[in-house]
Amino acid sequence: MNTSGVTLRLLDKADKEILKLPRTVKGAFFDFQHKFRSNPHTTGLKLQQLKGDSRLWSARVNDEYRALLLRLADDDWLIVSVKHRKDVYNRLSYGVNQVTGGIEYVDLEVVEDSVLRRLPAPPAPTPARTEPSTPAQPEPPRPLFADWSDEQLSDLGVAEPLLPVIRTLATEDQLLGLVEYAPQLTGEVLLALFDGASYDDVLDQVTRPMAATEPVDPDDFEAAAQRPATVVTTTDDALKEALESGDFGRWKVFLHPTQARVVERRYNGPARVGGGPGTGKTIVALHRVRHLVRQLPPGRDKPVLLTTYNKNLAADLRARLLELGGEELLSRVEVSHVDQLALRIVREAEPGSGKQAIDDSQAVREWRGLLDELGEDGWDAEFLHDEWTQVILGQAVGTRTDYFRARRAGRGRNIGRAERAEIWQLAERFTQRLDRLGRQTWDQVAERAARLEIGREQRIQNIARQREEAGGLDNIHLQDGSGGWLRPRYRHIVVDEAQDLRPAHWKMLRAMAPRGADDLFLVGDTHQRIYKNQVTLGSLGVNIRGRSSKLSLSYRTTRQILRSALGVLGETKYDDLDGSEETLAGYRSVLSGGLPAGHAFPDWISEREGVAALIEEWDADADTAIPHEQIAICVATNQMAAEMAYTLKLHGIDSVEIRSDGPNGSTGVHIGTMFRFKGLEYQRMVIAGVTDGLVPRETVNSLRDRDPVRHRHEIQRARSLLFVAATRARDSVDVFWHGKPSPFLDDSWVASAASPS
Repeated sequence: MNTSGVTLRLLDKADKEILKLPRTVKGAFFDFQHKFRSNPHTTGLKLQQLKGDSRLWSARVNDEYRALLLRLADDDWLIVSVKHRKDVYNRLSYGVNQVTGGIEYVDLEVVEDSVLRRLPAPPAPTPARTEPSTPAQPEPPRPLFADWSDEQLSDLGVAEPLLPVIRTLATEDQLLGLVEYAPQLTGEVLLALFDGASYDDVLDQVTRPMAATEPVDPDDFEAAAQRPATVVTTTDDALKEALESGDFGRWKVFLHPTQARVVERRYNGPARVGGGPGTGKTIVALHRVRHLVRQLPPGRDKPVLLTTYNKNLAADLRARLLELGGEELLSRVEVSHVDQLALRIVREAEPGSGKQAIDDSQAVREWRGLLDELGEDGWDAEFLHDEWTQVILGQAVGTRTDYFRARRAGRGRNIGRAERAEIWQLAERFTQRLDRLGRQTWDQVAERAARLEIGREQRIQNIARQREEAGGLDNIHLQDGSGGWLRPRYRHIVVDEAQDLRPAHWKMLRAMAPRGADDLFLVGDTHQRIYKNQVTLGSLGVNIRGRSSKLSLSYRTTRQILRSALGVLGETKYDDLDGSEETLAGYRSVLSGGLPAGHAFPDWISEREGVAALIEEWDADADTAIPHEQIAICVATNQMAAEMAYTLKLHGIDSVEIRSDGPNGSTGVHIGTMFRFKGLEYQRMVIAGVTDGLVPRETVNSLRDRDPVRHRHEIQRARSLLFVAATRARDSVDVFWHGKPSPFLDDSWVASAASPS
């Protein structure tokens, strides 16, 4: 505990620097900050002001390393770097950024060395000619940022001490060398400009979200330390967490200013946050839950719901929420996946029902069984299932007459009145068949739960209306007749992976919270939609117009992986959940790594052997060896997963199956189908069997002529699955195929493939 009244903060860049230090130095640093908080003037710390500088000081961490600190006020200190003692007197620059109002620190010598190391190789000498001639001088490469003036770059938030170095940059590699050591906003601005964004777009999408909301005094470092742009940690526990867990645990301590503003904003109704993979949407959802709980009055109820579309992700959300805020936070939040929630609502209303819930694949098998029994070969089972779930159940169509009038936007194949009559009769027979078998689909559960919650909401509204008419007095008989004192189930609802919820889910959730400020908060990305639930939220009572925002900076995926993954999406158009088009314009990463690689094989057996050989190659190299739990293999089918696991076992490589509720074991390479990896991340990702006919499936290709709209939707979904798989990776992606590669892979993947010898 700090009893001296000394405040010691750690700058974000310093935190990342310390993570790279030897373990013994990390331990010494942790001891150092304890001693400094107790008494910064302890003799052993050797605290001293750097010559010629009024604010920068150094202090001893151990015999070899020194902490560099800015003195913000008498007893308020900020650690900006930890350096070897010989580097303490480098050319150092620090100041308050005029745009963000945050404190920035740069070691100019380190930045310049990083850029110089990445100079392009000199051209090979040309052979001398026999005839004398004047050799043509090669044109010097054009600087990357020649089109923008110093004033423009400064207005975008670029750190002014770096402008001379920026003027020398001529290659992307040099730019990445500078970004590694530059302040956060400088790196984001330069990469966005390099990637082709206009000045106005960068100003709007990158700079303004991080700009200070009040005038900036460049000499007031104490005020600057309090602004979101100065990303710091101050507590021992937070520091220890960052040091021990590395970058992947920092989400609990650090939020990007753009994320923080989305988390803390007050919304006048439902709000939505979009963004590509790795942009921190789930982190925003978790911090939003904590923010909402902090606004609650004291109590023991759970007025905040955090939900998502499957059991595996819900379990992960619960664990991460516990990690973020402990039992105290979790005690005020209900965490449930949306189907579990719907089933609970139905069972509350129908306690005697023991129907078994079945998934979509089982439901399609039942449709096939019904068609076989009836000798009906004019209808496709998958088409009928989609029509029943998306139109009849999705729109809560209750009668045949209502079905004749129902809109079928996006369903593709046009059907007339006579065909609708046939479909309605088949749907009635199908529900009778399920009743007879004691089964129900999750769509039926969701639709029933939505009806129940809408009815409950209407009763609550009636009670409120009668109370108002009675001058604010409760009608005890009316409440008692309803079976209890009715109130909304939740005050706030936060939804993760919103793009994969069914229409009935949205109707149910809308009815569960009173309409008003901060009622619904949803995060999701339609480019990652892996189910067929295409919805327009406005038509379901969830109006997000004017309350949508987008995150564009990826914290997981490198620039190299990102480019290849975006290529998988092609020119396909995606909706924004509200009837307009969604884009990943501005989606970027400041992380850099190796290029993704393709691997071509003649057949599936040799492809599996190739995957095993690659893992053995990683294991044999000390620089590339990582725990097998940080390696994932993604395939198209469950059978392929089993066959891949068998091949790895023959090579002595353990594996763990990814099931609907998560990994089935704790040690080994993770293997599963593309559906199983949503929401997960790994250091290395192997995607196998990316072969035409498997990705997309041959049955999808067969729809091209007979149902073009359905074909387009299925192709979009198949692209999204591959996109999700590719963006689970932090460090590397390797794509394998046998025979003809998937049409979703562009020339860069195929060109990188090394043919087996």
